Amino acid sequence: RFVFALMSWGWVANCLSGALGVGLGAFGAHGLKAKVTPDRLGVWETAVKYHMLHTIAGLISSKLNKTRPTVLFMTGNVLFAGSLYALVLFDKPKLGAITPIGGVAYIAGWLALAASGPEKE
Repeated sequence: RFVFALMSWGWVANCLSGALGVGLGAFGAHGLKAKVTPDRLGVWETAVKYHMLHTIAGLISSKLNKTRPTVLFMTGNVLFAGSLYALVLFDKPKLGAITPIGGVAYIAGWLALAASGPEKE
């Protein structure tokens, strides 16, 4: 029952993450374009790409009832994409030091998904 509740939470959290990713992508394309350098806009776009890709991965792993990868993909989104969003919004390059930790969470999520094996039919 606990795992079911966690997976339902994982599904909802990743759906919300997807909605947030679309909004942040639109904000970057329309709200930030004239306010930040092209380099910083590229950083924002990278954050949105990884955010959305790993939100989809989180949805799939959640649907497959794979707890560890779901949590790792969500953690990666907060640390990787979140640090890049913050770097651009607050113009604090030091926040980029957090980004690789999120990257490791993404990699660990993919490895955990592979290690959990395919869903049995």
